[in-house]
Amino acid sequence: MATPKIFESEYRFCLILWEHEPISSRELSELCKEKLGWSKTTTYTVIKRLSERGVVKNENTIVTSIVSKDEAEVSEIDELMEKKFEGSLPAFIAAFARRQKLSDDEIAEIRQIIEGGK
Repeated sequence: MATPKIFESEYRFCLILWEHEPISSRELSELCKEKLGWSKTTTYTVIKRLSERGVVKNENTIVTSIVSKDEAEVSEIDELMEKKFEGSLPAFIAAFARRQKLSDDEIAEIRQIIEGGK
């Protein structure tokens, strides 16, 4: 099953949730007010919307994630690769490497990941 789309403002909300879950919707709305400047109504609307899309669940006012941070990140990268690089991982990596100087340690870490050592 595909990971549901998480839009940018929703992702910022999810970062707060992932850091504090499980958390009451009241406490979550307080954190969103403090960190995002959201009203209680906005937070509850986002919880409802993400619940309907299968990203979070809200049971007895306790909010937890269904989609993990890793799953959300991988989904976003997959979408970016498909849209901008026609699904080509080598093209994606080449574009990234051209724009940013990689250290020897980063190159070694990438090699290790590619070779399955991690």
